Amino acid sequence: MTASPSPSHGQAPFIQMRGIVKRFGAFTANAGIDLDIVAGEAHALLGENGAGKSTLMKVLYGLLEPSEGEILLEGSPVHFSNPEAARAAGIGMVFQHFSLFDNLTVAENIGLVLPRSESLAALPARIADVTQRYGLSLEADRPVWTLSAGERQRIEIARCLLQDPKLIILDEPTSVLTPQEAERLFETLDLLRLEGRAILYISHKLEEVRRMCDRATVLRAGCVVSTCIPRDESARSLAAMMVGTHVIDVGSTRPEAIGRERLTVNGLSMPSQDMHGVALRDVSLQVRGGEVLGIAGIAGNGQDELFAALSGERLADSAGSVRIDGFWVGLNDITLRRQFGAAFVPEERNGHAAAPDFSLSQNVILSRHATGDVSHGILVNLPAAQKIARDIIATFDVRTGSPDPAARTLSGGNLQKFLVGREVSRKPSVLVLNQPTWGVDAAASAFIRQQLIDLARQGAAVLVISQDLDELFEIADRIAVIHHGSVSKSREIRRTTRAEIGLLMGGAGDDMAKRPHAH
Repeated sequence: MTASPSPSHGQAPFIQMRGIVKRFGAFTANAGIDLDIVAGEAHALLGENGAGKSTLMKVLYGLLEPSEGEILLEGSPVHFSNPEAARAAGIGMVFQHFSLFDNLTVAENIGLVLPRSESLAALPARIADVTQRYGLSLEADRPVWTLSAGERQRIEIARCLLQDPKLIILDEPTSVLTPQEAERLFETLDLLRLEGRAILYISHKLEEVRRMCDRATVLRAGCVVSTCIPRDESARSLAAMMVGTHVIDVGSTRPEAIGRERLTVNGLSMPSQDMHGVALRDVSLQVRGGEVLGIAGIAGNGQDELFAALSGERLADSAGSVRIDGFWVGLNDITLRRQFGAAFVPEERNGHAAAPDFSLSQNVILSRHATGDVSHGILVNLPAAQKIARDIIATFDVRTGSPDPAARTLSGGNLQKFLVGREVSRKPSVLVLNQPTWGVDAAASAFIRQQLIDLARQGAAVLVISQDLDELFEIADRIAVIHHGSVSKSREIRRTTRAEIGLLMGGAGDDMAKRPHAH
């Protein structure tokens, strides 16, 4: 890793936020926040989901009006009534979720946000200049739908840079990048800082924060709880500041014995369901009892399609494409697969894994009705469902405001703990999860990961689809990569590296180079 430049000591702040309060009705998202950002520094804004980071950034970028407080630009009070005003003052933002039109070219997407006075004819040359200067590698005439996630992010950065910002806000900038793409991004950010531009860096990846950032401000429950120099801290101490408590160590010893195959996928192919979707191509994998198989990949490479095929939400063309505990289930729906001992946790919590307006006990019924735990024929045993819900709440430390609340009233982390608990407590023979700790705080993430390891060590076959390489290297025994709908051969986690997996995520390596792209 390259060394990051440091800001000038004693330099006056470029931006000062003073006493920022933002209320939404009776709820206070930001409670008197102070934040200084100096030219040439990378400043991390840390905090778990719900801590107030996004609200504060929207205030700074003119998307929200503060309820109280002020913003100073180079010492003078300013008011940003909209993002255009913020951009005119030298503030640019690269959002976590890209705002691009797939059917337009790179240049057309960039041109949409530039002032009308800008010459569209001169735009390709300007794009070439900025991408060459900062190593962004973009072709102005390429349609966006043909680009990787890393290339799409470069578009967002390029159109931000074309507005000549003095401060660039980056929200979870590496969440969809391979390790190699992330390192190239860090090199670009170092160049920007050497030019005197400031970086406000929002990320849950704490080792990146330690590598990139000169200072950090930590938010919890809408308040500043700490400021620090990230290099002087460990990832664990930073996580403790964010959560307010010690984060448990996840223990993943090698399994003493591997059992028989409990989940088998054999030559599974499925067409995509929409124009820019991803088709599954000849997917084959096996997971044995006692182990965790991780499926890594950049978002949008077929993860959702693979989960749907494994869970039975989409049926294969033949029964022999998927086998669960000895039963060929390719033509069977999710109810039958649950009856054969499988359990599933999809990525989307509210609306897919849970019915938001149903109580927790009613959400137990949604997945347990097939297994006889809470029903007999068409009759539902509500007291049994309520007892299961209470047991999950107690065992998995789910924080609720009432004994049996609606799913939508729980925080993201607590709902995810409940949903994982709903499936793990069944002691399934096969468990498939998609992004099991996405958007979940560090303490809840560690708890969930330990539960998955423990279930596997008790003899279950666990398959985890995740974009978080740190997560997979922490819990998996073997790891494979999904890229353009194809899945690589698995590798033992102890005999591979993040760099090797990153190459596969980007489509390089023998495993992927021989496989057809599936867009």
